[in-house]
Amino acid sequence: MAAVFLVTLYEYSPLFYIAVVFTCFIVTTGLVLGWFGWDVPVILRNSEETQFKTRVFKKQMRQVKNPFGLEITNPSSASISTGITLTTDCLEDSLLTCYWGCSVQKLYEALQKHVYCFRISTPQALEDALYSEYLYQEQYFIKKDSKEEIYCQLPKDTKIEDFGTVPRSRYPLVALLTLADEDDREIYDIISMVSVIHIPDKTYKLSCRILYQYLLPTQGQFHDLKQFLSRIKKHGPKFVGKGWTV
Repeated sequence: MAAVFLVTLYEYSPLFYIAVVFTCFIVTTGLVLGWFGWDVPVILRNSEETQFKTRVFKKQMRQVKNPFGLEITNPSSASISTGITLTTDCLEDSLLTCYWGCSVQKLYEALQKHVYCFRISTPQALEDALYSEYLYQEQYFIKKDSKEEIYCQLPKDTKIEDFGTVPRSRYPLVALLTLADEDDREIYDIISMVSVIHIPDKTYKLSCRILYQYLLPTQGQFHDLKQFLSRIKKHGPKFVGKGWTV
């Protein structure tokens, strides 16, 4: 049947016959070469083959060093009226800035600004992003590797006994750790750490704890350190000291 068709086609137009045979030869040759692994034009490959051979690039893991450490000392004794003791452990000289009664909405707007607008590498940068939406601020200089205990308390004249009923519009305490020396900010990928801390009061007696700890890299993202550490505990020990792989 094919032979009869080719003969008829040749009698009708020899040039058209030659063009058809040549095209069939090129297509067949391309398919055979592709089958044996030779590179062939994309137009001769089927979509399934192209999709299968697409190279998948994996993001390379790398170690990032976190220069900040912050924990609550004796959380059972902390309250709005008596204050709270924080223990710091920093690899470089740092500043601990505490914001009492920080606006919840403004804090997360500030974190988004760190991603899209400007980097929160200093207390002033955070205060500008918060539009000063907090009730009281105190600041301490932290020596490197000192594991210093810092006692924080609202002044008596503020007369703040609680932060209202749940859901609240303000966090009791937000602690910001930043590098004191500007040159150190060029060394570390992490330039600040924001800790959101709940402190019990007469209205909401939930025990004192760190709710979130956000690491702010110089590239502009922010990561929840507590969620990261919980994944490490679940999937295996990849955290060493203040370094981890991302």
